[in-house]
Amino acid sequence: MSNLGLHFFYFLIALMLVSFLWADLISWQTMPYFLVGVMIVAYFFQLWNINRLHDLLLKDDLIGRKRGLGLWREIYGLLEKKSKVLHQEISAAADQYDRFIQGVQASPNGLIMLDKMDRIQWCNKICREHFRIDPVRDTNQPVAFLLRHPDFVQYMQEADFSTPLQLDHMGESGHVMLRLQIIPYGESQKLLLSQDITAIKKNEAIRQDFVANVSHELRTPLTIMSGFLETIRDLPLSEEEKARYLDIMVTQSDRMLTLVDELLILTRLDSSPVSPKTRTVNLAEVFERLMTDARSLSKGRHIIILRASSHKYVLGSDSEIISAFGNLVNNAIRYSPEGGEILIDWSDLPDGGARFAVTDRGLGIAPEHIPRITERFYRVDLSRSRDTGGTGLGLAIVKHVAMRHQAELRIESQIGQGSTFEMVFVKDRLVDGA
Repeated sequence: MSNLGLHFFYFLIALMLVSFLWADLISWQTMPYFLVGVMIVAYFFQLWNINRLHDLLLKDDLIGRKRGLGLWREIYGLLEKKSKVLHQEISAAADQYDRFIQGVQASPNGLIMLDKMDRIQWCNKICREHFRIDPVRDTNQPVAFLLRHPDFVQYMQEADFSTPLQLDHMGESGHVMLRLQIIPYGESQKLLLSQDITAIKKNEAIRQDFVANVSHELRTPLTIMSGFLETIRDLPLSEEEKARYLDIMVTQSDRMLTLVDELLILTRLDSSPVSPKTRTVNLAEVFERLMTDARSLSKGRHIIILRASSHKYVLGSDSEIISAFGNLVNNAIRYSPEGGEILIDWSDLPDGGARFAVTDRGLGIAPEHIPRITERFYRVDLSRSRDTGGTGLGLAIVKHVAMRHQAELRIESQIGQGSTFEMVFVKDRLVDGA
């Protein structure tokens, strides 16, 4: 028997005992009147408690309310216990909902909930950037009224959501590419998911251009060498002509080897960890090697000046530093006219850093090319670059080495006046080498 049943049972026993006691003290004739009076009092007492319970149930919180007597004390106690459990469950559900909403809002992907009429029921904040949809203002608006791209309208009309949809020229800037996916759920409801794939598509285009450029760069010297080999094999040539053709083939094979070597360098730079700060690059030896290679490449056609006023050494990889510095010096020699001056400078900066700069008095670079000249295989002048033996990878290597040594690559150039390429190293990447 439950506690409530026991309370009621005890109440009946007490009522019977009081009735018999009344009968013994007064008379048996008045006992029915007494019982009726007791029942009336008990009825109004229960009615009052029922009305009080009704008022309490209409309130939001039953915890801490005054309890009744007897049976009603037990009822109020059970209600308070159930109310506490219910409040805990509601609080836990609210916290879980808040965490879920925060996670969805933090997602870089857009999410729109649509009802059976394709009206917006809810969307996260990133939808403002993807579709210019306001999460508050545009609620209950048909999504096709706000997203009027013809491909999307057709996509919704056909209702074939097995494959995602790509939309170009989206976002506030109009330069965003989005991938959209519709997922039906519930009773004719839909989830519209959007993903910014601009960077992915850009990387795909870069990879495709890279493969095409590598194929083209290798095909040109291979075609030349193949043609000369056929000429030497099939035609009677003088020793002088054979020697000239062989020199050309050696030049083209060297060009291919240089291209392959620089591709391997870029691959290694992309895949290896950042250069540590535990190894010191002896710049005195680096500059000695740079000057030797520069004079060999110039063959006396340029004025090459080295000015090293800083005694600081770089912390990092000596092979990477030699490759980066060497590419800057070689480019200055290749693209400077005969008799031009090339200044190689290693100097301190006021903030404790240092800069390696190469300045030439060459043809210069137009401003529109400067942001892109560190891209792989990008050339300002295609014919001039190939004539000088360039592969289009040198500045890409320089940029990678600079990033791996926490340095900044800066480029200044004016048409007809020359260019300055400098790598600026921060204080943490330098050590006194005096």
